[in-house]
Amino acid sequence: MFLRLSVLISVFLTFILASCSPEHSKIVLSEFGDKEITMGEFENVYTKNVGSSEKAKEDSLEKMKNFLELYTNFKMKLRDAEVRGFQNDPALNDELIDYKKKVGVTYILEKELVEPGIKDLYNKRKWELRVSHLMIRPDSAGMEGAKQTAQAILDSIKNGADFVKMVKLYSQDTFSKPSDGDIFYITGGQLPVEFEDAAYATGVGEVHPEVVMTKFGAHIIKITEKKERTPKIRASHILVAFQNENGPVDSSVAKAKADSILAQIRHGVDFADLASQYSDDPGSKTKGGDLGYFERRMMVKEFDDAAFKLGVGEVSDVVRTNYGYHIIKITDREKYPTFDQDKEELKKLFKQTRYQEEYDSLISKLKTKYNFAVNENTLSQIVGYSDTLKVGAENQNLSSFKDNVIYSYADNNITAGNFYEKMGETSEFINKKISADLLHSAITKFSADELLEEEALNLEKRDSVFASLMEDYRNGIYIFKLQEDEVWNKIEIDSVKLKQFYDETKDNYVWGDRVDFSEIFARKDSLITYYFYMLKNGENFDSVAAKYTERPGFKEKAGNFGLQDVKSTQQAVAADKLKNSGDYSSSFQTPGGWSIVKLNSKEPSRVKTFEEAKAEVSGAFQESESKRLEKEYIDSLRKRYNPEIHYDELTKAFNEN
Repeated sequence: MFLRLSVLISVFLTFILASCSPEHSKIVLSEFGDKEITMGEFENVYTKNVGSSEKAKEDSLEKMKNFLELYTNFKMKLRDAEVRGFQNDPALNDELIDYKKKVGVTYILEKELVEPGIKDLYNKRKWELRVSHLMIRPDSAGMEGAKQTAQAILDSIKNGADFVKMVKLYSQDTFSKPSDGDIFYITGGQLPVEFEDAAYATGVGEVHPEVVMTKFGAHIIKITEKKERTPKIRASHILVAFQNENGPVDSSVAKAKADSILAQIRHGVDFADLASQYSDDPGSKTKGGDLGYFERRMMVKEFDDAAFKLGVGEVSDVVRTNYGYHIIKITDREKYPTFDQDKEELKKLFKQTRYQEEYDSLISKLKTKYNFAVNENTLSQIVGYSDTLKVGAENQNLSSFKDNVIYSYADNNITAGNFYEKMGETSEFINKKISADLLHSAITKFSADELLEEEALNLEKRDSVFASLMEDYRNGIYIFKLQEDEVWNKIEIDSVKLKQFYDETKDNYVWGDRVDFSEIFARKDSLITYYFYMLKNGENFDSVAAKYTERPGFKEKAGNFGLQDVKSTQQAVAADKLKNSGDYSSSFQTPGGWSIVKLNSKEPSRVKTFEEAKAEVSGAFQESESKRLEKEYIDSLRKRYNPEIHYDELTKAFNEN
């Protein structure tokens, strides 16, 4: 139904409002019955139709007149739908509610979850933070014990204890502890949400005022630096390794060699030439040392730290890592992208790192808003009666609890019977042994969907854009119903009417010049040459085609294509050039191989017979009848409502001054 109606209402699915003064917006452009169309309404819908107010202002008066006529007809139809009581039609209302739920849930998740989430992520990722932390693992004391321990340490820091000393004494992160808790630079989307949000909420030089809990344990966070982020840099390097193919190299010798190379660079020797000559990195040596683009944390810490401090064209001092000594040159720095440029990547990152937490938070808020409650007594009953059964199996005790409420929200009570049946229809739960944990899991899943649908049903009250979308869809349903009643269902098709219509319009159904031909097709030119040789030596064309043609499905037809338009394919064109039936062409190349064609017959252009044109006649007849019935319906509305359109006022459209 959604696809069926989308065409009818596509003109109304953007939401751009034209700016109008009260006086200008109240100009009446059209009147019908006791209804009117004002300038403000017209400018809004016309802007939606063309896409923007700028495009609307550029349109001709003639286009706006045509649109006003169509829009007046549209509004008269909606008035007719109201008179017929469509707003009270249960089937139409059920369809609207179903659409409201489906579209509303998608709208909520996109507009209230994803869009704010990716904008927040975009703003965070403009910056990179250098972070230190002290971590207490939950190994023995559990999460609560880890939190209490960390809180005691944080209280000491707040009372003057040195953060670094506390790290050295108590941190259980063996990776960062030797570096005074430093975990290097981070940006949005890299670490657990709780840690990341706390870090971005903390000023440089400050310790976050609360213990932060993640799945890894309890953290005390300190921010040591904050700066604008460069997404990627491009660098080249020269590596002087501690070891080479001839055995170990003394580090002092390697350092001296690196210093010598750096001195040559400082005196103007080309970096790429020196990299090609001296670098011990085989992956980049042949490319003049080029490493391509990379982000923070993709290289070892010492290399990363030195590289990201350099400007384009700058060369580092000698940098030592576990691999040896490096000389680094920066050749490019990427600019931070615009939001639109980065939007799709941000969506992927958000869904990987933050979506589930944000989704769970939203559902939690909806549970509070709609007074969600689980009836644990009913849960216990189900488990007690069913603990030896699997989901989907027949439950002899179902009658004992099927009418009991298992959970509720808003004014909705979900009974155990309905819930039990739904579990049996869900692949995630089918054939699993019934237990309290499984039932809670199902409640979590089903209730989340239902709470979102409940929110969607109430969304119009607080979101004008969604309310406008629903109004457009409602109008679309009504228009579609009117078209069914007044046009499509009134079209009567029978052979007598079709034949009469054909006789009146037969000149519209014409075969072009056609040719009947057969083909021998081969994928290799050597084979087609051989087949042509066979024909020249008297072999029958149809026999060769039936035995050898390689076009799928054509051997059994001896290569015959039947009548084809003379311009439809290369083969048809070639066959049409032949003069006499039985003549065949030389070989020529066609898509996928080579062909020889034989002319069977030619048929000049002619009017199609009724039987040949029947499908086209039926389509044209329905279109003609639709236009006739549509005109009759519009004429009846005009007679009833006597519309008056003030075309002269349209000169003021999109022109307040």
